[in-house]
Amino acid sequence: MLSSELAELAGVTVRTLRHYHQVGLLPEPPRTSGGYRHYDVGHLVRLLRITRMTALGLPLSALPEVLDDPAAADELLDELDRRAAADIERLNARRADIAALRRSGAPPDLPPELSALRSPAAGLSAGMARYEHEQLVLAGHLIGGGDAAGLAALLGDADQEPAVSAALTARFYAFPDDAPDDDVAALAGELVAHLGPALARLTGLPPVDARAAALLDELAERTLRPVQRDVLRRVQRRLARLGKV
Repeated sequence: MLSSELAELAGVTVRTLRHYHQVGLLPEPPRTSGGYRHYDVGHLVRLLRITRMTALGLPLSALPEVLDDPAAADELLDELDRRAAADIERLNARRADIAALRRSGAPPDLPPELSALRSPAAGLSAGMARYEHEQLVLAGHLIGGGDAAGLAALLGDADQEPAVSAALTARFYAFPDDAPDDDVAALAGELVAHLGPALARLTGLPPVDARAAALLDELAERTLRPVQRDVLRRVQRRLARLGKV
């Protein structure tokens, strides 16, 4: 039979046949007088064995030994079974995450644990809502050693006055560009009074390293208005003096 006939019978492509010849898995048959490869049933049987074993996940590099010594397959099958079990565990965890995201209605780019912290202030603009979301994305990756569940638990426990947090957040995002300095200082003071005790309760978090802090600052610089950045700088300075950051 010709290569196209063999490929069709085995359910592979002619290109795959050529590759198996190149890597030594399938011996090349003699050619006809017209220069075509002529395969027999022995080639088909070997090709069917190859396709069956690759379907199980056996790597091509392991096939020569297994094809010629069936006893060598036992150890490889044990390893394949371990990999399959690990894959199933990963897929089950992924399905659990998907189910949690569906229940919460949260976007898929946040871990489900952090999505529960999303409570944008009423009337928040689309730009500021995106900033809040991007903060969580960054914090979830950069802070807490990648432990989204632990970070979410600590942040949730730290905020003992969510209504106050929501009111302060709404004021911060709506703060006018022409606010007098006294108003800027007053808002910064209120934020410090609220954030200080909350940050003190985050004793389980590792310190924020310089790179993570710089990236979070860069996000704020890119998104917030000058007056909002001024408020944040004052808050950071006061918290630093209090030893909270």
